[in-house]
Amino acid sequence: MEEKHKQRIKAEFARLLQHKPIIVLDILDNYTFMDPELIQELKSVLAEYF
Repeated sequence: MEEKHKQRIKAEFARLLQHKPIIVLDILDNYTFMDPELIQELKSVLAEYF
């Protein structure tokens, strides 16, 4: 997801998303489903949020 996607989601669902964070991870969309490299990238990026 890119920042522009975040803004569209916020515009469409503003009431439902009040007081809820939306985090843009800035991971390129060039992986296949369950790609081990993608999983490692997600773990690495998400570690700072948990």
